[in-house]
Amino acid sequence: MAKTISHRKAIHHLKASDPVMAGIIEQVGPYRVQYSEPTFHTLAEAILYQQLNGKAAATIFARVKALGTNGNAPTPQEMLRIRKPALRRAGLSGAKILAMKDLAKKTIEAVVPTLEQAQQMSDEELVERLVSVRGIGAWTVEMFLIFRLGRPDVLPIHDYGVQKGFALTYGKKEIPKPRELAAFGERWRPYRTVASWYMWRAVEHYGKTRKITKSTKAKKRGKPAKKSSKKSAAKKHSIKKKASRAKKRS
Repeated sequence: MAKTISHRKAIHHLKASDPVMAGIIEQVGPYRVQYSEPTFHTLAEAILYQQLNGKAAATIFARVKALGTNGNAPTPQEMLRIRKPALRRAGLSGAKILAMKDLAKKTIEAVVPTLEQAQQMSDEELVERLVSVRGIGAWTVEMFLIFRLGRPDVLPIHDYGVQKGFALTYGKKEIPKPRELAAFGERWRPYRTVASWYMWRAVEHYGKTRKITKSTKAKKRGKPAKKSSKKSAAKKHSIKKKASRAKKRS
């Protein structure tokens, strides 16, 4: 069986390996993740939340859930029966409707594992299986590993919230590149999931008091460009002057 998080060990490790992380842990408080619903619903929610802010996504997801029976979110069988216009009225784009339908189909076909099966699979096996579903990429699988399976060592390096939380917490002047975040995150292993959660909380904690601006390097890179443009303008002026003299001589 794949490992799950030991909260006490995770907090102890992160505090010992990273003094800055220790500070945000003290300010935010205990690690809290509420594990969500069955596999199909968790993945459907993750698909819906892609490229939307949390409030808008929650509103749309509530409308989609209302399309199920007895106040429950639609089952895979129900999702296949729901007509596209109804899903559009709920707020889903055409691409997300196709993704939801494909997820439902592959859940019924057992391409998408049950929760019990998923708990026995490695992260790599789950990624390989789930990315075959339309609309599911690495980020969606990472959210599933974190919020449904409670896997301990997941670092979503392409997630903007994690990137921004890192920049705010560590006093960076710009959002880090994924490879920079991955390299830094090695010190958090094997509890990068918990570190990621604290980066999300850091956005809420520091968002109104700390700012991310353009780096000084970026400003310096802009200065030579101005000089080169002046040289270019001077060169053009010199060419025009020579051309004018040539006309006079002729």
